[in-house]
Amino acid sequence: MNVDLNTVPFSRRGSFLAISILPEAQDREQGLYMRTVRGGDDKFGEAFRIDMLDGHGHVVPFAAEASPDRVRLQSEGGLTAEICIADSRTFRVRTHGCGIRLTFRTAAYDYACQASQGSWEVNSFTHECRFMLTAIVGELQMEVPWDAIKSAYVIAQFLPGQSSGSSEFAIEEFRTVWEPRTAWEPFDEIIRQAREEFGQWLNNSLSMPQRWEDSRALAAYITWSCLVPAEGCLTRPAMYMSKNWMTNIWSWDHCFNAMALVRHDPKLAWDQFMIFFDRQDASGLIPDFINDKYELWNCNKPPIHGWTLAWMMARTDYIQEAQLREAYGPLSRWTMWWFRYRDADGDGIPQYNHGNDSGWDNSTAFNNGIPVESPDLAAFLILQAEVLAEIAERLGLKEEALEWLALAAGTLEKMIAHFWHDGQFMACRSGTHEASEGDSLLLFVPILLGKRLPESIRTALLAGLRDESRFLTANGWATESVSSRFYNPDGYWRGPIWAPSTMLLVEGVAAAGDRELAEEVSRRFCAMLDRGGMAENFDAMTGQGLRDRAFTWTSSVFLILGHEYTTS
Repeated sequence: MNVDLNTVPFSRRGSFLAISILPEAQDREQGLYMRTVRGGDDKFGEAFRIDMLDGHGHVVPFAAEASPDRVRLQSEGGLTAEICIADSRTFRVRTHGCGIRLTFRTAAYDYACQASQGSWEVNSFTHECRFMLTAIVGELQMEVPWDAIKSAYVIAQFLPGQSSGSSEFAIEEFRTVWEPRTAWEPFDEIIRQAREEFGQWLNNSLSMPQRWEDSRALAAYITWSCLVPAEGCLTRPAMYMSKNWMTNIWSWDHCFNAMALVRHDPKLAWDQFMIFFDRQDASGLIPDFINDKYELWNCNKPPIHGWTLAWMMARTDYIQEAQLREAYGPLSRWTMWWFRYRDADGDGIPQYNHGNDSGWDNSTAFNNGIPVESPDLAAFLILQAEVLAEIAERLGLKEEALEWLALAAGTLEKMIAHFWHDGQFMACRSGTHEASEGDSLLLFVPILLGKRLPESIRTALLAGLRDESRFLTANGWATESVSSRFYNPDGYWRGPIWAPSTMLLVEGVAAAGDRELAEEVSRRFCAMLDRGGMAENFDAMTGQGLRDRAFTWTSSVFLILGHEYTTS
């Protein structure tokens, strides 16, 4: 398979390193860049721009193509180079008939100095790491003018040996101390290992209809290549949302990735599910997002974790007593956090203090101000209390199981009385209970409750989800009704189709008894991704991918829905 470096970064499982073609921006030329995705600052993390040199040291244009095991560079004159990721911290490069120039754009205090014969250290304060550049075959030439307290710029040229016409070199990322290597693994062996590693991952990934096999491979590559090691604040191997610029894990995104993994790698799936609970606050709150450097607490995400856990338990035997004991306390505290700290008016209905807390950041449910009481939150908490009751029962905590069931039943009764009016669910301001404007798909999420809802409510919700003048398009469900005055084709949660909303509602309509609609929407959604890639979200009418084009939760939902709800 080929990887389009304009939209999908080249990387490898277990590494923070990546390679992308980046557009021109302030202080950045368009070009091919070696990158590091540490730190989660919503930046590209570009470190070195890559240029190809001919035999006279002149920069020549080249084309770059990528596959899961390497990036290939080729000029019209037949000059070639290959780049691979040898391990979690090392780029390796091999050239034939050409040289490679790496240009490092310096910032305050950045510098480069010689470490040993053939090796130079580049210290990047911006990236909070260092890079060791080493010539293995051929010659390394450095241009490092000094400007008071930093290098004005850093240019490294790796030139082929006179006899071989080829060169090999390495770029090693490190934080503190660099240890010289006694030997370098053969380049071809690195390629072989990477190819085999991805091939095994692809073979184990969820099966889908053959017509989507190319997109299945792309989804598998994105999920495989977005895994980073347990390091810093990351307590377990983690799947980032992307290695473009969304280089974090958000505290509902990880659930969809865990779901896609649970059949073929349940241990890794469990790590994805539990990683936020490793960082849980004593109050029960879990962070909004985590990366290797820090976690953010200013917002949070909805409690879909009980629903996720029940879904996973139904599909693997891996989750046994040890896992249930590990999850029960954290999931209990997370559930009660909402009732203790997000019920300002004391009516037993928890609230979102901001749109970001719902995951639907700018949904029209938040049009009339915050905080907002929304029926999706109540539905998630009902499901979470029910799975906690099941776990408590399995762990022999019978009284606690009864308490959780009582909480679920009481919240369901309050949810219907509070939110169901005039044949539809509504969202409202906490305290005033003023209904929000707009026509958001968010208000249909309670269909996840399935047969727990009265038949009249199920019928009304299913009718709304089948209405092709509101949400249902040729590509799936828009997040704001296409007939709404607030609909915007690129309005984030005010129109575009998203993977998580699709996954939740497909599961919901199936739970409500409409398997036909679940399968039809899954077909439309998967066909759209087959055309438009694994973007963060999509224009509901055209199906065009929007924003980040290499998103893991999109890839995971594509694999799940294609496997569970479509046939050949």
